[in-house]
Amino acid sequence: MALTDDVWVVLKCIDPDESNPNEVDDEVQISTADVYSWNFSLILQHRILKVKAHRNRLIENSSYFHGLLGGNFRDPDVEVLIQWNRSTFLSLLASLFGSPLDVTSQNFLSIFEGALYFGMEMILSQCKMWLAKALSMIGVPSVQLNDLVSIWEFGSELLDYLRELCTSYLARNFVWALSCPSFGDVPYDLLLSTIKHPHLTVDSEKQLCDHLLVWIDANKECCTEDLCITLLKQIRISLLPLWFTAGKNTYQSLSMCSNGSSCGALTLLKQPLTCLRGDGDLLNLKIRLTEFTQRVDLAGCPQITPVVLLLSMLPSSFSLEPLTRNKIVQLLINHESLRGNSCEPWPKLTFEAVHEIDISNCPMLHLEDAVECFSKSFPSLRKLKAANCLRFRTRKLLQLLVDRCPLLCDINLTVDVSPVIITQMSVTESSFGSISSPLPVLWSRPLPSNITKLTLEGLIDVTDYDLQRISDICVSLTYISLKGCILVSDAGISSLICSCLKLNSIVACDTCFGQQSILALCSLEACYDHVAAKHSKPNILQGSNLQMLHIGGCKGISMMSLSKLMSQAYMLKNLCLRDTEVVDDCLFNLGGSSLEVLDVSNTKVSAAAMAHLIGLNPGLKCLKARGCKNLLHQGSKTENKNLYVELGKLCKLDEISVGWGFSFLSLEDLKPAVSFLKAIEVGLGGLLGHDGLKRLPLTCPLLESIVLYFQVISDDLIVNMLESLRHLKSLALCHCLGETSSLSFKVSMPNLRKLRLERVAPWMRNADLISLSQNCANLIELSLLGCRLLDSGLQPSSPSFIYLHRSRQCLGDCICLLRSL
Repeated sequence: MALTDDVWVVLKCIDPDESNPNEVDDEVQISTADVYSWNFSLILQHRILKVKAHRNRLIENSSYFHGLLGGNFRDPDVEVLIQWNRSTFLSLLASLFGSPLDVTSQNFLSIFEGALYFGMEMILSQCKMWLAKALSMIGVPSVQLNDLVSIWEFGSELLDYLRELCTSYLARNFVWALSCPSFGDVPYDLLLSTIKHPHLTVDSEKQLCDHLLVWIDANKECCTEDLCITLLKQIRISLLPLWFTAGKNTYQSLSMCSNGSSCGALTLLKQPLTCLRGDGDLLNLKIRLTEFTQRVDLAGCPQITPVVLLLSMLPSSFSLEPLTRNKIVQLLINHESLRGNSCEPWPKLTFEAVHEIDISNCPMLHLEDAVECFSKSFPSLRKLKAANCLRFRTRKLLQLLVDRCPLLCDINLTVDVSPVIITQMSVTESSFGSISSPLPVLWSRPLPSNITKLTLEGLIDVTDYDLQRISDICVSLTYISLKGCILVSDAGISSLICSCLKLNSIVACDTCFGQQSILALCSLEACYDHVAAKHSKPNILQGSNLQMLHIGGCKGISMMSLSKLMSQAYMLKNLCLRDTEVVDDCLFNLGGSSLEVLDVSNTKVSAAAMAHLIGLNPGLKCLKARGCKNLLHQGSKTENKNLYVELGKLCKLDEISVGWGFSFLSLEDLKPAVSFLKAIEVGLGGLLGHDGLKRLPLTCPLLESIVLYFQVISDDLIVNMLESLRHLKSLALCHCLGETSSLSFKVSMPNLRKLRLERVAPWMRNADLISLSQNCANLIELSLLGCRLLDSGLQPSSPSFIYLHRSRQCLGDCICLLRSL
């Protein structure tokens, strides 16, 4: 007998998790004929749903109802009891009768499970299509981690293809998953299959190892040592930073994996041929790269060489061939450059998604070789950071980057020269007219580049000639850092300013930046004002494009010219005038109200000028005023305002550095402004006293960095800070007074990364330092000054840090200066 839609059935839906036999029935009756007008929120307020539905549509689209209502069943008054989640069942029925199905990360599993139970193939197909699309999207993940885990667990019981989809998705988006609070809840089997997946995408091997250890700590009760070792064996030990491996030696499972590895990081650094000549494959020497990799972080890995880079760019099948291995060994033996013809015929993989790479503190890596690799394998590279890499000539490297990496827009070639007192070095002011004279290495004909941000901090071979070529090529430049570039002149900098019209951020501390550069900025601001006045509407603020200006340590600047520039700097957000001759007028004349960072350390500005400036800039986040003796006095140009009261009323600070005039009472005035403070420095002339230091953790509970000079301290105060401030990462006690002992550092400090003890621990012996290293398991920087009782027999049992005597760059981020004076 043919079925018609004239036969109706009533579906009575009760949620089994909410049913209560003692409760008075609360029901609502609806019909699928009105499906487009269903108000879900109102309907679901009732405990019992009675839905009048066409039998024909039910049995055609559901195997469950086909078996229940099919055949010659003709009872028009039948009522079918459905015990299921009401919201889910209502969504399923609405979809069956023509309403669009809205699948999300939160409801996918309930809808999929319901469709599977009721045999609704059409809805199952829609769910599968939605999941396949959601799990294949690139960018912001559309399925949350806890939902993904639930889907994976459901697939583990019934459907293997769901498990594979979830594993692949988690592997591709692993960096995102690491940042999720629920990462520790990921099941072991899912985590293991993910890190074994060929699409596993991480920024670095360190990032993978760090978070696996976090996961192990969160699951130590259910994760046996064998399971931990199986998990950690997936890490490519040879690519971990040396300091990181040393700092994690308290993890027995990781130590066992390191000891069992045929080629660890230290072996790769000292005996690379041992790793390359082994019988196994070279997988553990290859940087983890996939088609989804966006960022590559190799910072702090001295074992990374051009050969390791080359090996990572080769297809796995090619790198396994004995002939290829022999050629790579010969490259290493002969110290051949990768720019030679010997590597050209080799097939190299291309990773289109990579847009950022960090090779800072990789001393064995020749930058020119690295750029050759990047140009072929990372065609979309936009950001390169290569701090403290010394094996290059700036001029030649910049030319190579412009030629080989056309999309590059952010270059950072910083060299740390902080131990050198730049201002005491002799700098000859060159004539800008002479820069066109022949030079050993010439730039080719300039072509416009995409470079918008260029950091050349500490590069002492940069000259005016280079600045001229930069201004020719970098027509879109908005940010430049020349800090510590002692060979560039005021004329050279001013010419760059006049040429790069989009330049809005200048960092020129400890250079010859002077009067000509100030006048160049002033003339540009006048030009901006003229253009703005010509094209903008009335009553709209005119003014400067300058957003950042750092000229700390620069001499020869007219304060009148600087005051004029300040009056035009309406958009200024970040200003550093430390160690200059700046006077109050410059601060009084600052025309904008957008200032977020201000550094006037070691200047003659007064409290009155500072209070005036703060009153106009309530968005200030960082204030550095250490060494300002005039903060003890009020000026005469404004009302008698208290600097710290103004700060407390108007600002929310992240960082503050103070000295003269700062006291416990000042800290009380600052209370409203420092509840979220991350860093504090108190220098000479400031006195927090016992009460101030005792209350510091209560007033600023989120502190991550503390630097104290010439303060009165004691064991109790230090222990109180270390126990109370659980976010503390950096502590410096310099030239402080008071009685201290080894009891100060008996506290466990797992988060502490940097520690400076200068003239405060004369009692420290070898045993005390060993105890300190055990309590600071993750310490990577240690500076000791005046510890006369330390001797050369020092053998710390927990080498969380590496001891250096002279060079810091050669071992990257891991710095420990032992100075027994």
